[in-house]
Amino acid sequence: MASIESFEDLECYKASRRFRIDVISWAKLLPAEEKYRLTDQVIRAARSVTANIAEGFGRHHPQENLQFCRQARGSLVETLEHLNTALDEKLIVPESYEPLRTQWNVAKALLAGYIRYLESLTTKDRRFTEGK
Repeated sequence: MASIESFEDLECYKASRRFRIDVISWAKLLPAEEKYRLTDQVIRAARSVTANIAEGFGRHHPQENLQFCRQARGSLVETLEHLNTALDEKLIVPESYEPLRTQWNVAKALLAGYIRYLESLTTKDRRFTEGK
């Protein structure tokens, strides 16, 4: 197993980064009238996912990292809602939506696994300190 020395080594970060890049590429193709509406919102939400994973990793304590990863999960779900809005309003065709949805599912699953791992660390940490 490779060691994790940076947030960039985390699989959940790598998947979220790929998703962010593709979402932003798509968002830049939205009509001009969406620039300060959907375009801005979806870009901010997608950027928030990777930013929160990175910030949490930098906290060096599992409980704080967990808090930021939960924020990242919320931003990931928010990004999906913006994509669903675009689909409903016919701003994205299903053929473009589906690959993004697949990437979203991968990022969500990997982030959920990382959150479970962090939760297990915080549970162990509490048991250790409560036993003293």
